[in-house]
Amino acid sequence: MIARRALLLAALLAAPAAWARPRPRGLDIRAIERRRLTPLADALLAAESRTIAAIAAPRSPAGPQDYYSEGDYWWPDPANPGGAYIRRDGRSNPDKFDGHRDALIAFGRTVPALAALWDLTGEARFAERAMRHLAAWFVDPATRMNPNLDHAQAIIGVNAGRAIGVIDTLQIVEVARAAALFARRDAPGYAAIRAGVEGWFAAYLDWLTASPFGITERDEQNNHGTCWLLQAASFAALLGRKDVLADTRTRLQTVIIPTQITPDGRQPLELARTKPYAYALFNLDVLAASAWLLGGRELIDWQTEDGRSIGGAIAWMAPFIADKAQWSLPPDIEYGDGFPVRQPSLLFGGLAQKRSDWLDLWQRLDPDPTIGEVVRNFPVRQPLLWL
Repeated sequence: MIARRALLLAALLAAPAAWARPRPRGLDIRAIERRRLTPLADALLAAESRTIAAIAAPRSPAGPQDYYSEGDYWWPDPANPGGAYIRRDGRSNPDKFDGHRDALIAFGRTVPALAALWDLTGEARFAERAMRHLAAWFVDPATRMNPNLDHAQAIIGVNAGRAIGVIDTLQIVEVARAAALFARRDAPGYAAIRAGVEGWFAAYLDWLTASPFGITERDEQNNHGTCWLLQAASFAALLGRKDVLADTRTRLQTVIIPTQITPDGRQPLELARTKPYAYALFNLDVLAASAWLLGGRELIDWQTEDGRSIGGAIAWMAPFIADKAQWSLPPDIEYGDGFPVRQPSLLFGGLAQKRSDWLDLWQRLDPDPTIGEVVRNFPVRQPLLWL
């Protein structure tokens, strides 16, 4: 008996972020997700494995397996046709090249959903289909994406890629969560591709943490810095990189929360944008997911000495999610009717603080939006991969 207790204590101490997370009480997540995902099963199984290698990017300076995208808010200059593009903050240029990003988003939606269905049903077909996507993106030398974002969110006439383009791979945070599930539970087919998948994430994590673009993005003060942190933490969790997990947790507490959240729960850097409602929701979701991954309830509740916390930020935003008509700040200049959706900050915060009102609100909101811009800014979609 003493030996058993010693082993149990050792296991708990080895994984504090796992045992500290509260289990859902009075909220049957599995039943909720089974109802949501089961009708999507046939479409998910039929989705093709289409990587960036199959999508020509005419303005890319690199090869077919190098990711390329163009800045959202950059437009041709009417005063200088054919010259460098100019910025119109919050106004998305419909003519920008989105082919690679759209493919990455589709990948980031499909594989986590297949993983969740496999977890719910135990049916090998869902895992096996996910393996095809993972192999195509990360393993097959003819179709894999190179593990860097040197040419993301380029500005025509100005540069061939920017540090803030690192935000594009936020779309595969849940792919890493899916891979972690497959590894932990020995999913059918994962052993054959595991080295390739995790080798890709290892190479990308090195680029993310050591390249000039990665370092610059890490140090951004707004949602870009938050998105870097969630990516680094998620990829490190898959790989068992305790050093990166420790660094990201420290950064969340000493840099991100103190600079992004006020004592009353506002996010001033997001509220100052031309789409304050959507940006505040987006950054809050990424903050909450980062805290949940790195420390569960403890980090959702944790406060600075002057009272800044992720829990406080959720509390400030929740009334405006429940009733958007109460929003007194300027309206978003684009996609104002697209939000809110089933914001994961409500789920993580509700579980951490035992707020049934937040959990009830989370259940009432749309879990599967279809507007492209809304989908892009809603990257935490599969709660089963986080609980």
